[in-house]
Amino acid sequence: MTGAVGGYLRSNATATGLLTIALVCAAMLALPGRTVTAAFTNDVLIFLDGAHRIAWGQLPNRDFHTALGPLVFYIPAVGYFLSGNFGAAMPVGMAALLVALLAPTIRILQSRLRTPIAVALGGFLIVILAAPTNLGSPVSLLSFAMFYNRIGWVALGLLLVMYVKPRKATPAGDLADAAAAAVLLLLQFYTKATYALVSLAFLLFMLSDRHQRNWVVGSLLLAVAGAAVVEFAWRGSWQYIEDLTAAARVSGGRSLIALVRSALHNLADLTVFAIAVSVMLWQTRNVRDLLFYGFCAVSGILILNQNAHGWGIISLYFGAAVATESACRLRSRGIGNGAPETLGGTGMPLLLAFLLLPPIVHHASVLTLHARLAMINAGTPLGLPKLEDFRLVAPGASPGAFMNRYHESIADGARLLQSLSPQAERVVVLDFVNPFSAGLGLRPPNGDSAWMHWGRNINGEWHLAPETLFADAEIVMVPKVGINSIPLQQIYGPFISGKFILLKESDTWIVYRKRETGGAAR
Repeated sequence: MTGAVGGYLRSNATATGLLTIALVCAAMLALPGRTVTAAFTNDVLIFLDGAHRIAWGQLPNRDFHTALGPLVFYIPAVGYFLSGNFGAAMPVGMAALLVALLAPTIRILQSRLRTPIAVALGGFLIVILAAPTNLGSPVSLLSFAMFYNRIGWVALGLLLVMYVKPRKATPAGDLADAAAAAVLLLLQFYTKATYALVSLAFLLFMLSDRHQRNWVVGSLLLAVAGAAVVEFAWRGSWQYIEDLTAAARVSGGRSLIALVRSALHNLADLTVFAIAVSVMLWQTRNVRDLLFYGFCAVSGILILNQNAHGWGIISLYFGAAVATESACRLRSRGIGNGAPETLGGTGMPLLLAFLLLPPIVHHASVLTLHARLAMINAGTPLGLPKLEDFRLVAPGASPGAFMNRYHESIADGARLLQSLSPQAERVVVLDFVNPFSAGLGLRPPNGDSAWMHWGRNINGEWHLAPETLFADAEIVMVPKVGINSIPLQQIYGPFISGKFILLKESDTWIVYRKRETGGAAR
């Protein structure tokens, strides 16, 4: 009886702790009602443009091309729907995601980890998900850029924790595990498919565990069923795969030197992880354990090389937590192969704490800084009426820095478009991203690309045909201060000159309008 009560209180403490952390972080994101960014403005604008397109009834991959999954645009769209404000779309959308992920997070962590480990690891993953910064960036470099990478890491990490057998195996528990794993797998596939492929490989590996095979098979079946339901409503899966394949042709390859460089950049984390794993393997001498920990390290390095951050093999942290829980279980049962008790029991939790504490403090500081700056309405607006609550702080190192000129060019482009008569709509920007549709509330074009990043999803060999990119364009904006407009002009310039007429020009933009049939301008 006493044991049952103690188990209930421990589970309750885990759920309460995780719920409290998640709600506090969600409130810090959502309540200020605005976005503050200090870096990668162009990247964040991709998501706001996507939310605007969805508000106009467009569907990702069906109405516009993107190699990122549809949830990358639906998350800020949910934020926009809840707040009515594009400036609040990203923080409110991420707050909603934090709350939505609570159920699988609590189920996985409290069923497998003792309370201190579960709360510490849960706090780590929550602040990683909530903090608006690219992994490895300093505290001051606030940005929701590439937020999908943090989602992918967290979802993968939670799945890795499921390597640990639940303390109590029941049919209901298997069903809950299957549902949680399926949700995480689908979340990854519909944000960034790279993570889903790694998670799928892990689940296939887990089929070798006869004690957990039931929930693994169930999760795969539920994921297939979930994907079928999504496809019935979306009908964009095939085009999504085609867009993914096209982007992979441009940026899929990575050299051995890049892999080694990533490992060296994360040498401290790899060293602590190796210590924890060595202690655990010394006790178990288990080949499956060796394969699991190797998977955490190798797959993490491979994923990192597909991302635009140099630090953050987040799978190592979850692997270390698995090693710590396993060591604590062996110690409590008096099982082991002669490793000192202080290493296998007391020392492992302490090692995990030292591993988790620095990134927890770092990302909590980022979240706190963003909340504070957003509350006091710090920074300057981008110069777009619909994005007044999208605030820029310290956007460049000096007044002449490129990003300063880029931001100024956006304000100038907005003035040009607002001066047109009749009013502009269906604008295509021949650069990284289109800030004007969302920023000015314009009808977005159909059939173009959500973004064009030279060397990542477009190059001289692989790109959308101009007949596709500009099929629905009324206005084409060609920047003189662009991120990658020069190589894009080499591809699309002749088509624009033949199908569009020069309308206006400023120091920062050239504006074209589509020719009417017969060659006259509208």
